[in-house]
Amino acid sequence: MKKALLLVILATMPTLLFSSPSLAAVYIKYENKDSEKHVMKVQMDGSSKEVTFNGRTTGAATIQGSGKNAVIETSCGKVEVKDDSKVEIKNGCIKVL
Repeated sequence: MKKALLLVILATMPTLLFSSPSLAAVYIKYENKDSEKHVMKVQMDGSSKEVTFNGRTTGAATIQGSGKNAVIETSCGKVEVKDDSKVEIKNGCIKVL
C-alpha cells in the first residue's frame, strides 16, 4: 500500500511542480504625445474593460484577460493591439508602431 501511494505521489510531482497557470494579458508600451490623460474602452475576451494612458509621457499599460489581443476604441476608430505592442497616442488617436 505504501509503495503504491509513493508511486502515485512521484508520478504526479512533475505535473504539480512544473505546471504554470495560464495567465494572459496584453502588455502595451505607449508614448502619449497629448497633454491630457486618455481613458479608453477595450474589448477583450468578449467583455469590456478600460485602459488609461497618462498625459505627455512614455509608459506601459497592461490589460488583464485570457487573450493576447485586444481592440481599443478611440475617437478615431477601433485599433487592434497584440501583446507587447508599441503604440503612439496623438490627438486621441492610437497608431501601432
